[in-house]
Amino acid sequence: MRPSRSLAAGAASLALLAMLSGCGSDSESGSGTKTGADSVFGSGGGSETGADGAGTGGDTGQSTADGLPQAADTASVADYLNQYTPCQDVATGDEYDDGHDGDAWGTDESEDPAWSIEERAVCTDGSGRPIALLVVPDMKKFQTAARSSGDEFLVGENFAVVPVGDEAIRSLQQSGLRFLTCDADLAVPSGFEKEPALVDGCVLTNYVPE
Repeated sequence: MRPSRSLAAGAASLALLAMLSGCGSDSESGSGTKTGADSVFGSGGGSETGADGAGTGGDTGQSTADGLPQAADTASVADYLNQYTPCQDVATGDEYDDGHDGDAWGTDESEDPAWSIEERAVCTDGSGRPIALLVVPDMKKFQTAARSSGDEFLVGENFAVVPVGDEAIRSLQQSGLRFLTCDADLAVPSGFEKEPALVDGCVLTNYVPE
């Protein structure tokens, strides 16, 4: 997947009826290791095994009329992700950043009202790479900020996630999330879904480019 400003120069999803093509190419930068703050779906390394698919409680995984999952809080987001990929050791954004500053997306953005991020947490996938968990009460406002920044996300009805590891990204492509991008040049191959997002110039699709 191409980098977008910071994932934040970039970041990714998607209800699949079939497994999508893998995502996350490792273009090197700086030290050669991308972090969640370097690419909205930072290409990551390490193999992971999927979660056991255990059921979730509360509002986790409920779908809206549009078919997108919604969650009440970051704990519910983590429960939802755990159906498809490990999302373990959940910590608040501040707790995670204390020891991993810049590794997970959203350190600065979560403090900016323009993003409408009510809650930010971070979990780790099976290879120890971060997944940023974002509760977003105003998705239109969030998408407007994403369009301005160029960042890309995997989104539900009222939350967004930013995985870094390749295996986590591939596993989440089987979930009900969608890839949010405002890339006007994105060409979606036939057979994949593509629909307008809430903001002009942005789309939701179950196709994630390499």
